[in-house]
Amino acid sequence: MQVTETLSDGLKRGFSVVVPASEIERKTTKKLAEIGRTMKLPGFRPGKVPQSLIRQRFGRDVVAEVMQTELNEATDRVITERNLRPAGRPKVDLVGELTIDVAKPVDLAFTVEMELLPEIALPDLAALSLTRLRAEVAADAVDGALANVAKSRAAKVTVTEERGAETGDVLTVDFVGRENGEEFDGGKGNDADIEIGGPGFIPGFAEGMIGMRVGDAREVAVTFPAEYHAAGLAGKDAVFSVTAKALSTREPALIDDALADALGLGTLDELREFVTRTMQRELDQTARLRIKRELLDKLAEGADFPAPSNLLDAEFGGIWQRIEADMAAGNLDEEDRGKDTEVLRAEYRAIAERRVRLGLLLAEIGRANAVTVTEAELNRALQAEMQRYPGQEQMVLNYFRQNQGAVEQLRGPIFEDKVVDYILGVASVDEKLVSVDELNAAIDPPAGLLAAPVEAVAVEASLVDAAPVEATQEA
Repeated sequence: MQVTETLSDGLKRGFSVVVPASEIERKTTKKLAEIGRTMKLPGFRPGKVPQSLIRQRFGRDVVAEVMQTELNEATDRVITERNLRPAGRPKVDLVGELTIDVAKPVDLAFTVEMELLPEIALPDLAALSLTRLRAEVAADAVDGALANVAKSRAAKVTVTEERGAETGDVLTVDFVGRENGEEFDGGKGNDADIEIGGPGFIPGFAEGMIGMRVGDAREVAVTFPAEYHAAGLAGKDAVFSVTAKALSTREPALIDDALADALGLGTLDELREFVTRTMQRELDQTARLRIKRELLDKLAEGADFPAPSNLLDAEFGGIWQRIEADMAAGNLDEEDRGKDTEVLRAEYRAIAERRVRLGLLLAEIGRANAVTVTEAELNRALQAEMQRYPGQEQMVLNYFRQNQGAVEQLRGPIFEDKVVDYILGVASVDEKLVSVDELNAAIDPPAGLLAAPVEAVAVEASLVDAAPVEATQEA
């Protein structure tokens, strides 16, 4: 095999590779001999079929198979013999037209181009100084959560006194909506329960029924929101004819053992303990997100190595696709509205570059410290993913079995979290007790685009030799 380096520019490398025809012929002959040892044809004893006949029947397919195998193996040798670490799959192109000549094999000539992972100087993890905030669940917060649970299980009780509907009441009504005097689809309802002061489907609809008594009829004028799901009504004025049929109120359930039992928790003390534990877990997750962001910010300060352009382009492409979708839907973040497209592209490309660098740095830290994702951890993540789609578990399982890329999407976040946990175990971490409000304030995105929380791109898969792709033909 002849290998000539044709490109060495920064992280980019290129090679011209020629596998001689003699090697193609040698392996072709060997493969045809293997076929001949087991081949059966009428008129010939097993293993006695003439090689000329075997070559005539199978030669072309065998030559093609040998060439593809040689292409892959030669590419692997180029990488391993030079201790290269590609950032993704190498690009392999045939030189000229591929000629498959059974009688006279030709040289296999192709080019290999790739980008390498940069040299990454690992930071002194023990020198990192971080602060872990901790907030504890207050008793009054638990009381409030229990009150919400009781409210969610409130019973509807008919109001017997003669009075109008008040905030918090439930008014049962028939209604017909009209826009410019014409009824519209979805604007009619019978025996609909409307919570007065609650979240109505149109602003002003429920509020317009305050004071109505059973038997009253009223015209309620509303304006549909500009972002209303039915485009024909968005931003339009309408009038609803409403007839009140019944008035009731909701009485929250008593916060007692019976409520706990109804929720499968036995006693009120067990319910309180469960609520406290759940709320504390949420606070701990928030605290972890904050210290993780602090850690990533500090790592990013020292991550000054170049980002491979193929990884950067892929990461930016994913980000920009979401930004364009937000633009089209009118959902662009407030701070981005009014910015020139080129300015936005530059800012989000900077975010993509930060993510790639952090991902590569975390992956290198994990590799250097033997951090791996176990099959058991992957299986737990897969089970969690399957539970997100009740009734479609088998379809989800089949999807992950058939798509290695999807499996890597499960592996990446697990790997990233394990590397973060490793670093936090080595770094100097002080703990500070704060209030819930202080914790929530600390997690709010600080000013400045690049200081906003970003998830590091865990690219463990890019640290192993990538199998070459099928070669494309280049005239």
